Amino acid sequence: MIEPAASAPAVVGRAQLSPLRVLCTEITPFRQLQAQAEADLGFALEFEQHDFVTAQRIAATEPGRYDVYDQCFHNLDIVWHWRAIQPIDVSRIDAWNDVTDLTRTGSISAEARVGLGDAPVTRLFVQDDNSLSRVPSGRISMLPTVHNFDCFGVNELATGLDVDAEVSSWGELLDPRWHGRTAIVDEPAIGIFDLALAAQAKSGLRFANMGNMSVAEIDMLIDHATEMVRSGHFAPFWRTIDEARALFEDKRAVIASMWSPAVIALKSRSVRIRQAVPVEGYRAWHGGLCLARHLEGDRLDRAYAYLNWFLSGWPGAVMARQGYYMSVPSRVRDFLDPDEWDYWYEGRPAVRTLPDPSGHSAIRVGEVRSGGSYWTRAAHIAVWNTTMDEHNYLVRRWGELVDLARGGQGRVKRNGT
Repeated sequence: MIEPAASAPAVVGRAQLSPLRVLCTEITPFRQLQAQAEADLGFALEFEQHDFVTAQRIAATEPGRYDVYDQCFHNLDIVWHWRAIQPIDVSRIDAWNDVTDLTRTGSISAEARVGLGDAPVTRLFVQDDNSLSRVPSGRISMLPTVHNFDCFGVNELATGLDVDAEVSSWGELLDPRWHGRTAIVDEPAIGIFDLALAAQAKSGLRFANMGNMSVAEIDMLIDHATEMVRSGHFAPFWRTIDEARALFEDKRAVIASMWSPAVIALKSRSVRIRQAVPVEGYRAWHGGLCLARHLEGDRLDRAYAYLNWFLSGWPGAVMARQGYYMSVPSRVRDFLDPDEWDYWYEGRPAVRTLPDPSGHSAIRVGEVRSGGSYWTRAAHIAVWNTTMDEHNYLVRRWGELVDLARGGQGRVKRNGT
């Protein structure tokens, strides 16, 4: 494996400056990245980590609190609307030409579908009037970085299922055989699509455009989910990776919305969890880095240095070990052992036990990543995490659903209704 680049002498003198502040979510494993970034860049970094909703609120309303905003394209619109961030000049991004077509054009290949909802390309390029669109320009709103193609995880030992052979649809989340042991992620711009894909497959609900539901469609879906909450079908909703992991370890859930770091964490604890490959397609997401509006001079230079470092290859190798892809796979490959590259990106069987980002054994010999190679998975997107036009209304209805789930489970048991 190729070692990360040595510290650049030209920037070592910056070490005494105040840290570059990065506002992020738990998508970014900054504890595994920070020391190497500081060594390579020659200046200190300070990370502030929150859940999606909190990070977005801080980014939009307190832009002086951070220098770099590390979030997702589906959480970009509000921050851009409030002019909390500034455009990124692609001429200052060393790896821009190595970024895959998935981000820059909308699909990984000419044959692949783009997917409904907030595909990153739809808000990637900054136009002369400061609007965002897919029309190429020399400025972008967010530097594309980590991304993945999510679905749901199943505990194979607890369910007795061979997931690859027996599970093929999002509808499994609503199957009565998992009554009381199904968990959904508590984030409206994400969890709503897990429910929508499941309800469309299992219950016959239909949407004119799942990526941008009407008020009536939101009501239809939330009302359906509410009845399932009242019946006791769902285990507690989860918000963080640790909460998702705990639900499986405690066996309160055997099937759930699942993010890759939680899957890898469970595998490292010898839990036989397997992600499904739904025929309907994945729910995809794409992260990125933004520049705060106040940046200028040397501080702006340092922010660009961090953006370039993030696409240098080594950070992408760390991300790969928790199941995430980077927008510049050709650079990541140089920092992964060949057998790691074969498993994480090529979809080939692991020829040895492979580590998670902290070095713990996670992937067993012979195991194959569900869904196959990066390029196969990227061509199978149903919908992207999305902030819909009726997002504010969705948030209110989603809050009602989650509040009922938190308090309603006990009432269901006490009243027998």
